[in-house]
Amino acid sequence: MLVFSAAESDGPRVAVVAGRRVGTAVRRNRAKRRLREALARVPLRPDRAYVVSADHTVADAPFDTLVTWVRRATDENTQE
Repeated sequence: MLVFSAAESDGPRVAVVAGRRVGTAVRRNRAKRRLREALARVPLRPDRAYVVSADHTVADAPFDTLVTWVRRATDENTQE
């Protein structure tokens, strides 16, 4: 078991997951790599933990579109 404390964190904690519904192992790994790179281009709050789940569209979507999706998902001003 791993336990994380936000007080000891130097930055945002991010977990990227891709289930078998995304496709083969190659497609899942591609989706996770693309999500990690998109997350690196978006400002994230250092006091937050993020869990990002890929679906089948992530592996083939244009990268600029993927960055826009991530930006919208992490922007607190657009959240309800």
